Amino acid sequence: MRAAVVTEQGVEIQDVKKPEPKPHEILVRVRACGLNRADLMVASGMVHGATGGAGTIVGMDFSGEVVAVGSEAKGVKEGDRVMCHGTESWAEYAVADWGRTAPVPDANMSFEQAATLPVALYTMHNAIVTNGKLVAGETVLIQGASSGVGLMGLQIAKLKGAKLVAGSSTNSSRREKLKDFGADLAIDSKDPKWADQLLGATGGKGVDLIIDQLSGYVANDNLKAAAVMGRIVNVGRLGGFKGDFDFDLHAARRIQYIGVTFRTRSIDEIRAITREVREDLGRDIDAGRLSLPIDRSFALEEVNDALNRMKANEHFGKITLSIN
Repeated sequence: MRAAVVTEQGVEIQDVKKPEPKPHEILVRVRACGLNRADLMVASGMVHGATGGAGTIVGMDFSGEVVAVGSEAKGVKEGDRVMCHGTESWAEYAVADWGRTAPVPDANMSFEQAATLPVALYTMHNAIVTNGKLVAGETVLIQGASSGVGLMGLQIAKLKGAKLVAGSSTNSSRREKLKDFGADLAIDSKDPKWADQLLGATGGKGVDLIIDQLSGYVANDNLKAAAVMGRIVNVGRLGGFKGDFDFDLHAARRIQYIGVTFRTRSIDEIRAITREVREDLGRDIDAGRLSLPIDRSFALEEVNDALNRMKANEHFGKITLSIN
């Protein structure tokens, strides 16, 4: 089968052996894949969680038809249209744990649209609802809101009854589009006064919940913008893995600072997250109330063009790969 494989020269399309599903897995004929920031790391040769290095097939989000089912897999059968969250998916065939698989909710939903959803849904539901403990009537800031995951965060926060939803983007044209996905206020995280904007918008109180995909250079201003007894959930580090941190302000505002990642979660934890999303948001997903724009779709053979577009940070929403 064709697959996008990490080599010493970069990512190349190679002919590799089709995977065999283990008892707890399903085998999917992949039709579309979504790109995520973690894919850039793997594509560059870095290790991300349990995957990475030369010989690795890139990819996390994917959708397609089930063609084989392991003996221990539950709730899935051959022929089902599914969307999955796993590894090594940028290929004609990929395996996924049965518990990290969900049905494509609508017969009219394209495989490309379905492939945009898993990582964004699981990441943001876990950050906002499970760890962020958002209560209706609270205020929320999504740092890095113009990414696919960020846009999903805006929608979930609004759906869950947030009184004010703010989102950040350093690009003015993308900031203008955030309101279409639930943002009441759009800020530029490079503006030195963005924290003051949030304080002004909340009557000086600060934001109850910050979902931070940037970290690095925004860490101290996050503390400044957060309400007393607010929560900051560290989801990503697009703005830097390290930075200054005002420990006194952290203590004075009694902020809960929570780190999350899929890299150290057990399969049972990830199955639970998948189930919780389906139980809590299933009707909204089915009704199309939670969706993401596709910035651009590339063929598998154009994988490096797709990666370069993500590297350039020129996209709004999700970049996808289509596999025929």
